[in-house]
Amino acid sequence: MANFGVQIFPTDQTIQPIDVALAVEERGLDSLFFPEHTHIPTARTTPFPGGGALPEHYWRSHDPFVSLAAAAAVTKRIRIGTGICLVIERDPITLAKECASLDYISEGRLVLGIGAGWNREEMENHGADYKNRWKIVREKILAIREIWTRDEAEFHGDFVDFDPLWSWPKPKQAGGPPIWMGANSKWVFDRVAEYCDGWMPIGGAGKNGMENLKAACDARGRDVSTVTLALFGAPTDEDQLKRRIDQGFTELIFGLPQADRDTVLSVLDKHAKLAERCRGI
Repeated sequence: MANFGVQIFPTDQTIQPIDVALAVEERGLDSLFFPEHTHIPTARTTPFPGGGALPEHYWRSHDPFVSLAAAAAVTKRIRIGTGICLVIERDPITLAKECASLDYISEGRLVLGIGAGWNREEMENHGADYKNRWKIVREKILAIREIWTRDEAEFHGDFVDFDPLWSWPKPKQAGGPPIWMGANSKWVFDRVAEYCDGWMPIGGAGKNGMENLKAACDARGRDVSTVTLALFGAPTDEDQLKRRIDQGFTELIFGLPQADRDTVLSVLDKHAKLAERCRGI
């Protein structure tokens, strides 16, 4: 059975995190995701992957973990997640603590959607090495899992290195919150197979995506059925949505507009009705 959720940049110019979280839960949807950008450098040369000018909400978004904590505090059922967290810009020990705390406080409802990001200048403001960004993300995630699962965690890599440490609370979910990779590149399949619990591409799996994921899992001795398939930017056309479900996606995440409260709630109503029609497929 498929689950349905939504994502929106929470900013100072749109519906606020508490309001949208309450609305998502009231309408029977299953999840709420918030993206992340700490800032956008004014002298930016990296082109926007979406084409054209970079939308203003990219530099007006609230911190996702603050927003998700607010959402968790007023809900009981929905899953809350990052879509995505820019791991490359965060200290792994601090990020492990934030996620463990939020998962514990929310009674095990956190999903950690991750990626390396696209904005070179933003990363470099954080002291991140753009060239090695995916190697760094990998080590940070492996280190975070050690902190989540071991009483005395340590990690020694090329980019992340720390001696044994204590860090509590541990996450409520056994093994920690599920980690979903939000990326579409040709390298994503092996990365998911090695250190993630799910794959969250934008729009679809692309040509041979499902076959490539299975091959990557097979190469690492992993059953592909253990990988959650989440679709970011799920289509709002009912036939297309059903085809994505038939492909194997079990988490369908619709986009919400960057708009005022009434407009967002109107769109959310439409998403909820579409989800209801497609449940049970």
